[in-house]
Amino acid sequence: MRRWGSSARVALASVALAALLLLFVFPTRSLIAQRHEISRARSDLSVIESENERLAEEAARLATPAEIERIAREQFHMVRPGEKAFAVVAEPSATATTAAEATPPTTGG
Repeated sequence: MRRWGSSARVALASVALAALLLLFVFPTRSLIAQRHEISRARSDLSVIESENERLAEEAARLATPAEIERIAREQFHMVRPGEKAFAVVAEPSATATTAAEATPPTTGG
């Protein structure tokens, strides 16, 4: 029986090491990456769920008659039948001038 040479032992050890890497290290890296991705997806999901709850509460609040009336009055300046709407307009300041006042009149000639 012939004994294996040192180069054959090194080659066999290299093949065994490569097999171990393929069987354990690379799948482990994939597993860790997948767990990290799952963790990130769960945190994104919790943010989306809390935003969804907030939007559901806002939708319920906006559906009430009092909120509809408030928005109609504030944003669209609507009034109930029989009410009168008034708009308060600020008086122009004394220092403000119009474009016609700022240009000097021209004389014909």
